[in-house]
Amino acid sequence: MVHQSKTKKLPAPRIASRGIQSIEVGGQLLQALASSGRAMALKDLALAAKMTPAKAHPYLVSFNKLGLIEQNADTGRYGLGAFGVQLGLIGLQQIDPVRLASAELQGLALRVGHTVAIAVWGTQGPTIIKTEAGPESIYVNIRPGTTISVQGTASGKLFAALLPTDTAKAIAGLAWQDEEFQNDLAMIRKKNISVVRDSVVSGVSAIATPVFDAFGHIVLALVAIGPSATLDLKANGAPVLALKDTASALSKRLGAST
Repeated sequence: MVHQSKTKKLPAPRIASRGIQSIEVGGQLLQALASSGRAMALKDLALAAKMTPAKAHPYLVSFNKLGLIEQNADTGRYGLGAFGVQLGLIGLQQIDPVRLASAELQGLALRVGHTVAIAVWGTQGPTIIKTEAGPESIYVNIRPGTTISVQGTASGKLFAALLPTDTAKAIAGLAWQDEEFQNDLAMIRKKNISVVRDSVVSGVSAIATPVFDAFGHIVLALVAIGPSATLDLKANGAPVLALKDTASALSKRLGAST
């Protein structure tokens, strides 16, 4: 009797979905216009999209009919149209900053090498809403829901510096009148980074960076917390660079221009 061996059926190779090339080509014009952030002449827009004006023009006519772009009757320049604006606003409404930041927290903790956290401005002031322990974690009382000091913490000072004055002043109280505190806030506004050493807890330091929305408003802070002896607080240190890179990427996803 001859036995036939059974061979395992291999899964079919995954085939990439086929798109419509003309839409992808035309999309280059929309990407160029969005990257510019201003109305553009046909020749400049075509150049930015790496095509000739003759090739670009029919796409722009169609986009104009759809309301994705519009052409200024006086200057002839192309800018974002009403439907394009509507799509952008809907997209922004669907984005949850905390959800986006939470997805980055574990990787950020590994890059920083210390505990990281997300802080938002709550009704009582700066509030920690999520933490992630790093390779070198340290115990401090920063459980989710913890309200922290405005004048004594990195994230507290960051919010005080970047929020509207009346909002921050109401929580900061008498600390707002302190000259050293105001000097710290001025430096934070200049560098978009807040650093404290041995402030609230001896031997513990922290760094905070802002995440902005499409309107330039701070929506949350990314924070790194660690032992003062090992947390690198230098501007070019790995923790600061990791926080700033992640905050910048999140801000761009939220529509911020920087």
